[in-house]
Amino acid sequence: MNKAAGDGRATHEPSRRGWFARLLYWLIVLAVWGVIAVMGVIIWYAYDLPSVDKLSAIQRKPSLTLLDYKGREIARFGDVYGEPVQASQLPKHLPHAVVATEDRRFYSHFGVDPIGLSRAMVTNLFAGRIVQGGSTISQQLAKNVFLTHQRTLKRKVQEFLLALWLEANFSKDQILTLYLNRVYLGAGAYGVDAAARRYFNKPAAKVNLAEAAMLAGLLKAPSRLAPTRNLKAARTRAAVVLNNMVAAGYIDAGTAKAAKAKPAGLRRGRAGVSAQPARYFADWVMDRLTDYLGPTERNLVIRTTLDRDMQAAAETAMMRITGPSARKQKIGQGALLAMTPRGAVRAMVGGKDYGKSQYNRATQARRQPGSAYKPVVFLTGLEAGIRPDATFMDKPITVDGWSPKNYAGKYRGKISYTDALAFSSNSVAVQVQEKVGRDEVAATARRLGLSAANPRHPSMALGVVETSLLRLTAAYAAFANQGYGILPHGILEVRDGTGNVLYRRQGAGRGEVARPWHVAEMNRMLEVTIQRGTGRNARIGRPAAGKTGTSQDYRDAWFLGYTAQLVAGVWLGNDNGGPMNRVTGGGAPARLWRDFMKAAHKGLSAKPLGRAGGKPPVGRPSENLLDKLWRSLGSSGDARPGQGRDLNDPANREGQ
Repeated sequence: MNKAAGDGRATHEPSRRGWFARLLYWLIVLAVWGVIAVMGVIIWYAYDLPSVDKLSAIQRKPSLTLLDYKGREIARFGDVYGEPVQASQLPKHLPHAVVATEDRRFYSHFGVDPIGLSRAMVTNLFAGRIVQGGSTISQQLAKNVFLTHQRTLKRKVQEFLLALWLEANFSKDQILTLYLNRVYLGAGAYGVDAAARRYFNKPAAKVNLAEAAMLAGLLKAPSRLAPTRNLKAARTRAAVVLNNMVAAGYIDAGTAKAAKAKPAGLRRGRAGVSAQPARYFADWVMDRLTDYLGPTERNLVIRTTLDRDMQAAAETAMMRITGPSARKQKIGQGALLAMTPRGAVRAMVGGKDYGKSQYNRATQARRQPGSAYKPVVFLTGLEAGIRPDATFMDKPITVDGWSPKNYAGKYRGKISYTDALAFSSNSVAVQVQEKVGRDEVAATARRLGLSAANPRHPSMALGVVETSLLRLTAAYAAFANQGYGILPHGILEVRDGTGNVLYRRQGAGRGEVARPWHVAEMNRMLEVTIQRGTGRNARIGRPAAGKTGTSQDYRDAWFLGYTAQLVAGVWLGNDNGGPMNRVTGGGAPARLWRDFMKAAHKGLSAKPLGRAGGKPPVGRPSENLLDKLWRSLGSSGDARPGQGRDLNDPANREGQ
């Protein structure tokens, strides 16, 4: 039996050895094939590695410079690059802050940090999401210079290979220098020098410890943490960087505590982007640039229609709605727009604080104009033969079961056509509309560039159809322009960086949209509105015409007016449509318009409003037929025959 037992053990031991041998064999085979597969992937992705020539040239995006119509700079757009700096020339705390936060073992690894990578993988695994990265400074430089930011296997493999190439060809200080000059730090700033000048108005060579910590902190999320956008978040992140510097042994706890006690703050120079005026106008112009040129990578210099002095006056006037009085009146927002009688925009303020809201209330918001729409109705009446001295009964009326009411329920009895407009009679406006026809009023609105209201309801006469301040101001410009419709525009000329003209405005307008004698009568009627009507607060000591507007429940308050040299419109209200505290167009908007227009007209001689055309011809019955034919053409949106526009000119599409 012992022999048999011995024979049995001899039988099983070779079997076990055979199983282990086979397992080891296949493990070796798998390992070999795994290495081959990995090498194949590396070779495959190495085949189309990007050219390393990119390392020596900074790829800059085109810059855009906006000038006012006199050639003065008003804004500059595009990425900002500072002076190239050497890591050795910077205060030690700046590269130390970057290394301590982004790659603590930068000076000891070979381009890839296995320890940091492993720690990041474990942290992300326990968190269930990506909360920590393992990329080294060398890998980040490779990604920023050569690759896209897409999260793909190919990008990670190529990032790894390029990081090894960087480490093999450059010293650590050279890699750090390249990184500090290339990294994005928010607000369009590339490189630490550009960021230091953007945020602190000083070169990177002069930043203190708190400022260096803030710059290093931006690397985590430059757009979100940029101090121009969220200073509190930037300071919080800077405190984390200071803690990292303590942990890395670069500074002691006392030094970090002192830097936290005096955190970095913004110090903007005169050219600081956040301090630039005319941002609403600049955005409006930039949105239209592709209509003229299409996509381009060239540096551009754009001469605009803006007047820098008028823009400053507009922004100063708009500050009125930020004080205690405005808060008491529940005025949340405002907009101001000014243009020449031919449509060249001279000033634009789209809100009371661009930094808090980039929504342009001068061009994008659509609100009810209220009585500011009445000139459309009264012009239609003039064209139908109603004279300025014709009389109406200002009294309660009912039309189709609807009873409009005058402001405060006041009626004046027998009143002239001129005074009915001057004192903004709702009753007479509706009477005129019903007399001349709602379709005719809608056609006049279209001729003036306004969207036509639904002519089925008599409330159209009271401005219930929404429009923008830009369109409404352009409609009033036709009165200042002798009856010729205009196209609001902001670009005069575009040149590339070498001075070549790429675009020059040559367009005209929308043609004649109202007869000159009717415009002359309207000018006089709207002058009376300012002299002794609802627009008395808008008197500026020179010939001017205008109209107030207030929508239902005091949700919108307007003043639109013009002189021979300038047309301007003001809107006040709330973004959510909430009512103001009894604010009417003849109150705060008229005063705001007055303040701006007085400043805008300094140094300009007073000129009478146009009287071209005198009185309409009499004794010619066919004249009314021509007017009707003209209005029917206007109802389709066309200009008067012989006054067409060139639709091939981009200038004639602007403002549509």
